[in-house]
Amino acid sequence: MRDLINTLDVETDADALATADGLAALVHEHGLTGPPPAKRDLPDVIRLREGLRAACLAHTGARMPKETADRLAALLEDAPLVLTLDEDGAAALRPAGARTAAAALTAAVAAAVFAAAADGTWSRLKVCEAHDCRWAYYDRSPAGRRRWCTMAVCGSRAKMRTYRARRSSGD
Repeated sequence: MRDLINTLDVETDADALATADGLAALVHEHGLTGPPPAKRDLPDVIRLREGLRAACLAHTGARMPKETADRLAALLEDAPLVLTLDEDGAAALRPAGARTAAAALTAAVAAAVFAAAADGTWSRLKVCEAHDCRWAYYDRSPAGRRRWCTMAVCGSRAKMRTYRARRSSGD
C-alpha cells in the first residue's frame, strides 16, 4: 500500500504511474498476476492511490472528503477477493481472477488493508501532513501520533513556519 501511495512524489510532481510501463513495474515488483497492465488501467489505479492517500492522511486526524471516500469505496467494491485457507487452517484474503490489472491491484490492496486492520496496524500507515510532501510512512512511535514522515525535514519545516508566524505576529 505504501509503495502504491508513494508512486507520486508531490514535491517534484514525479509520477511513476504516468505510463502503463510504470504500472507494469509496480505490478511486477509486487508479484501480482493477472492481465498485463494497460494504459486504460491508469485512471482507476491513480484514483485508488489518491483514495488511499486520503485514508492514510485521515489517520493523522484530517477528514477524508466524502467524494473521495465514495470513489474509493466504489473501486474496492469491484475488487475480486477469495478466502484461502492454508494447511494449518490459517485464513487469508487473496486477489481472485481479475479482468484488468487495475482490478487485480485493487484486490491486492483490499486484502492488505483488511489484514492490516485485523492486526491493528492499518491506523499506523499515515501520510505526511506537509502539503508539499504527502509521503506515506509507517508510524512506529510508541503513542502513534507522528504527523510528518520525518522530523528532520517536514517536521522541522512546519515547526519553523509556526515559529516565524508567531514571531511576526508579536506573540
